[in-house]
Amino acid sequence: MERFAQIKTFPNVFEPDGKKILTEDFMLKGKWSRQYFNNDHPIILELGCGKGEYSVGLAARYPEKNFIGIDIKGARMWKGAKYALENQLPNVAFVRSRIEFIERLFGRGEVKDIWITFPDPYPKKQGNRLSSSVFLNRYKNILKPGGVIHLKTDSYKLHEYTLAVLQENDVIPEMATRDLYAPGHEYDEILAIKTYYEQLFLSENKPITYLKFTIDLVDKFLETRKTW
Repeated sequence: MERFAQIKTFPNVFEPDGKKILTEDFMLKGKWSRQYFNNDHPIILELGCGKGEYSVGLAARYPEKNFIGIDIKGARMWKGAKYALENQLPNVAFVRSRIEFIERLFGRGEVKDIWITFPDPYPKKQGNRLSSSVFLNRYKNILKPGGVIHLKTDSYKLHEYTLAVLQENDVIPEMATRDLYAPGHEYDEILAIKTYYEQLFLSENKPITYLKFTIDLVDKFLETRKTW
């Protein structure tokens, strides 16, 4: 309860009204660069950001970019938001909201890239998966041309499901691996940032999968028939 109360005072955390967002756009939609970050740097989202490790880690490494973490669980978000304030990271913000309202939060072409880090795989709710056709069509409406989507997960099934969605829509990923940290496997330093949950999975010897892809050439994503 203390964290919920404290997070409401943080200038880098936004909580759209849960009822208004059903029918109204958030006040910063299309205006994040001008009215919050006060620059024209590219905006990168982390969906299901949890404690915000990726958002904060990326913001520290790339001051020439802006980062926004989104999650519905404010108690987790408190840690990343507090760290950003204490370490003077003006290029990172957080939004407490359900991700299905993402088109209410951001304007067309407002977002450069999207990171999906260790989301709930929803084994029985295909449409809830953040890499389903439902969400990919939403991302299309906010991504800039050439915008990249990154998916990191310990769920082999979610990885394979996402590959099936991409294949169904003739999208060839730029990178796809079932074990990102396998010996001898080279990867970009940006992938070395590890969330709390990723460290737990690695301690249990679970391989981390990774996908990198763009969605420009698809008019409307169709769902795969691949079953879970």
